[in-house]
Amino acid sequence: MVQLIVGEKGKGKTKELLDKVNKEVKEANGTFVYLDKSRKHMYELNNKVRLIDMSEYDIQNSSEFLGFISGVVSQDNDLEKMFLDSFLKISKMESDDGELGEVLDRLDTMGKKYGVSFVVSLSKNEEDLPENAKSMVLISL
Repeated sequence: MVQLIVGEKGKGKTKELLDKVNKEVKEANGTFVYLDKSRKHMYELNNKVRLIDMSEYDIQNSSEFLGFISGVVSQDNDLEKMFLDSFLKISKMESDDGELGEVLDRLDTMGKKYGVSFVVSLSKNEEDLPENAKSMVLISL
């Protein structure tokens, strides 16, 4: 399952994402992973959440990003949720709606297959999302 937190840059998506991860980790049965473009929010995360700083990895495009996600999922059988902040930046994705829709569909398929939920912050307005992504919106700012 993929849930989206959407809105323009500076609207508070990261704060919503951090609040959600810190609230949900208290009741978690499995592990939580938070992917971000830097370590900036490291001290705002509960210490039970694994932070991955994507700037440390040489991801060139969305296909490599999906491979990276697959690798994280394959190495943690207890993985319950992944939180992806600054999605367009960490996935190295152009704002091409076709590509965005395809990547979100692939995440959704992966989540269903392996029992992992993805919560994604995305710097786009809800009306600018591809049709297949509009049903995934959790919060629109």
